[in-house]
This record gives sequence, C-alpha cells and structure tokens, in this order.
Amino acid sequence: MDSKTVMFTALFLVWLTFVNASPASLEVGKLTKATNVSWSSYNFKTILSWGPKPVNYTYTVEFSRVGKDRQRNPHCIRSTETECDLTNELDVKGVYSADVLSESLHGSFDYVEPPFSRSKKFCPYNDTLIGRPEFKLNVNENKKIVLIIHDPITALHKDGRSLNIRDVFKKNLKYKIAYNKAGSTGKKMIIVDESKAEFTLDEDQSYCFSVAAYIASRKGDRRVGEWSLPKCSPQEHKTPFEEYGLAVIGGAALIILTFVITVIVLIVVCCKRVRRQTLTAKETIV
Repeated sequence: MDSKTVMFTALFLVWLTFVNASPASLEVGKLTKATNVSWSSYNFKTILSWGPKPVNYTYTVEFSRVGKDRQRNPHCIRSTETECDLTNELDVKGVYSADVLSESLHGSFDYVEPPFSRSKKFCPYNDTLIGRPEFKLNVNENKKIVLIIHDPITALHKDGRSLNIRDVFKKNLKYKIAYNKAGSTGKKMIIVDESKAEFTLDEDQSYCFSVAAYIASRKGDRRVGEWSLPKCSPQEHKTPFEEYGLAVIGGAALIILTFVITVIVLIVVCCKRVRRQTLTAKETIV
C-alpha cells in the first residue's frame, strides 16, 4: 500500500470518527418516548400532559380531529415542557387524538420517524369536567325555599365574552339537586331543567342543599359534574301563638287559672278550719 492510500485512509477514519462523535449523532438512540399521555379538562380548559422531563431532547405535539389532517400548536413545537394547552385549538364537539413526538435538539432528521406516543380519544363536549356551581338560597313571600343557581363560567370565549356552561350545553344542561333535613343523613334527589328551583317544605325545619350540573347526553359518571358545597336554609323561629295556636294556649291558660284558683280556695278553707279549731280550743279552756 503506497503512502497516498495510507494517508487517505487515515483521513477518512478521522472524518468518520468526527462525524460519529458529533452531538447530533450522540443523541441517536437516546430519545425517550413520552409516557402517560393523558387529557385533563375542567370547564373546557383542556391540557394534554405526559412525562418524563426531557434531557437533551424535546417534544412536539401533533393533534388531529378524527378524519382530519394533523395540526400543531406553535407553543408546543420542540418544547422542553411536559404539557400543552389545547383549549383554543379544539372544536367543542370534535373528537381528537394527539401524538407526542420525541425529537433531538437538532430536529428529527436523525430518524425516519421520531419516537412518539399517542393519547386516547377525547371530546371536550363529552369529557370535560364541569366544576361546582354556586347558588343562593332565598325564602319567598309564600314561604317557599328558592334556589338560584349560577351557571359556571368556562374557558371558552365568543364575541369578546366568556361563555358559561348554559351557553355551551343549552337545553342539554340540567341540574341535579340533593337535599335533606339539617342533621339527617337521608337525602332526596331531583333534576331540574332551569337554573332556578322552588321547594315547598316544612316551614319549621332547616334544609340543606347541594347542586351539580347534569348533562343528560353523557354516559355514566360523566353525566354529573362536581358537587357544590352544601348550604342550609335558616330555621324559622315562631312565636308561641304561631307555634301552638290560640286554642291550645287558651286551654293551657284556663288549666293554669283553674289550678291557681283551686289552690287559693284550698288555702282559704284550710285557714278557716285552723282558725275555727283555734277558737274552739280557747272556749274549752275558758
């Protein structure tokens, strides 16, 4: 082998060593696929999350509606974060899946297809958790307990305003109300169509109420949203006349008066008898 061949061979080996030792090449085979890819959604605030935290590589999220092309959120391309906010990217009634791609810091050119993990399918309309509603308890002039429910605000916007769950679900939104006498464990349940409900209950009792959104079109446990904190109606304090009535109070007063008169009569009779006995005793002595 002549000297030129030896020199070219040596240079080639040096170049090959340099290429194989480049940062991009060193990362080949060290990309970790995302794990635990899952959706979380609360009042339509929708987050895709996964793990682990990347070291010397990045993640890119691709999502698609069933039957449509893949899309990307600009904030979730070659990112070192482990979550992606897709709230404003999803159609409320669309069904979606998402891929989380693991890519080298220099892009995905080292792979024909970068390693990726796929999420389960997700539909905001069917899967978002509806948060606990707030409500007021009033007693109207007819002594009825009135619940006024405030529809929870969502993370969605339209025409410059925030939408509430009534704007999204419309007539499909109902409310489930649980109530019981204060201090009792037995609960009753009703479902109402509107954000207002009236109850005709015992006036002298305090009742406690809890409220949750109810979406009839959903399946299983997803029909019922998060339950509100309980609120109790005030217990009405009646006057004795309201509590027992005039007849009862009058009868009791008559009995007491009769008893007092009887006692007085007995005292008078006893006093007269003692006085008579005293006088009789004095006359006998004389």
